[in-house]
Amino acid sequence: MMRIGQGFDVHAFASGRKLTLGGVHIPYEFGLAGHSDADVLAHALCDALLGAAGLGDIGQHFPDSDEQWRDADSMELLAQVVAKVQQAGWNIVNVDATIIAQAPRLKSFIPRMRERLGQVLGLSDSCVSVKATTTEHLGFAGRKEGMAAMAVALLGQRRRGDG
Repeated sequence: MMRIGQGFDVHAFASGRKLTLGGVHIPYEFGLAGHSDADVLAHALCDALLGAAGLGDIGQHFPDSDEQWRDADSMELLAQVVAKVQQAGWNIVNVDATIIAQAPRLKSFIPRMRERLGQVLGLSDSCVSVKATTTEHLGFAGRKEGMAAMAVALLGQRRRGDG
């Protein structure tokens, strides 16, 4: 059996914060506002994986009302999601994600994002797709007020004896 899940996340830009996407620090004048490190890419992937496994969403597992998640490293949250998905009897087959931002330009950072995500997801780079697009100056992303990410994940049911 196979299942597909989709995820979406959005955060506003904020002064005085680091910009982290897919576990990679991106030099930029703004970071993203949020309870955790606000890594929109990791958050969208968490929701895609949780959705595919029928395990709810990131807010149910790591609520922003819980101080233990303040300034949390989203890659650690993603690792916990991976463990939950595996405990529920699923293997991650592949993921595909798109970052939506007018700025900064992300092309040169994408290979490192794919590598970092692959390490946490237990996947080769060829099974982790990350893309970036602009909104041609339309909407909040086009006005450089923040960024968003969307992701899909494919899961396969684990067979007996699978690690």
